[in-house]
Amino acid sequence: MLNRVSLTPLPTDAHATGPNVAWEETPCPLCGADACVPVLEAPDPLPAPGTGLVFAVVRCACCSLIYTNPRPSERTISRFYPTDYQPHRRPTQMRRSRRARPLWARVSGRPCPERRGVLPWTGPGRLLDFGCGVGGFLKTMADQGWNVTGLDASIGAVEQARERLGLTALVGTLPHPELRPGSFDVVTMWHSLEHVHRPLELLREAYKLLVPGGKIILATPNIASLPYHVFGRSWFGLDLPRHLTHFTPHTLTAMVSAAGFRPDPVRQLRHSDWMRSSAARAERDGCRGLLTKVLKWKPAARLGAWVCYAARASDCIVCVAERPK
Repeated sequence: MLNRVSLTPLPTDAHATGPNVAWEETPCPLCGADACVPVLEAPDPLPAPGTGLVFAVVRCACCSLIYTNPRPSERTISRFYPTDYQPHRRPTQMRRSRRARPLWARVSGRPCPERRGVLPWTGPGRLLDFGCGVGGFLKTMADQGWNVTGLDASIGAVEQARERLGLTALVGTLPHPELRPGSFDVVTMWHSLEHVHRPLELLREAYKLLVPGGKIILATPNIASLPYHVFGRSWFGLDLPRHLTHFTPHTLTAMVSAAGFRPDPVRQLRHSDWMRSSAARAERDGCRGLLTKVLKWKPAARLGAWVCYAARASDCIVCVAERPK
């Protein structure tokens, strides 16, 4: 039996051990409005089926931002991150490419080394990777001559980046006492903005860290994607309750602009492995139609990812924005 999240403390799920989780209702993280309409309800996909909670996702009636509400508080959301959470795992092999990503790969929206990509310009420069995990992207950029710093809320991930790769990495979030205004040329946030409770405030703090003309690069799941419309509550990019804000190209651009940046047009990024993961989750959730079965097959998932990319409705979106000079 699944428990719906309410404003009263509920029994924790398989990963939320210990005291009860504290729940909070939130106004829109972009415009601050309290008016919202329901979008869907879905369980945490990480516990065994039937052992988690059901979380509500809503849309702001004023600016159309989609977000999780109610949500676990900042103090207790860590209980929904299992010890083997995939972004915090040690990679089996560190790829060390010193070349920029090929032009054809950038044009085609192909996922890049470490599923991150490299910057469309070369170092040296000063780069902060917010949500650096175990440091795969940091290592790639350090090998290209960048002066890199990582920042992550996971103590274990930061220790791996420091001890195994010898990189500069800090525990925490923004603002951080060891990071000074105007100290970076680039800030990257690869699938991390959707995890924070106050994304607009975080972007404003990142703005302060950049020099005039500096760039911020963000990648997030795209809830306006075709895979979301096909798979709904089984979509891999939903990841409740860890994903607190669910962006579209429009709302990601609006939030980046509200933080003071000048954004470029949002780009699409293909992820055929997300397509296969969504199909597997849909099948686990009881959807055993032909499309679900076909998209679990790697060649079909690749073709599906191409179709989504051509339709500008991929699973993932990337925004590059500049702090005005």
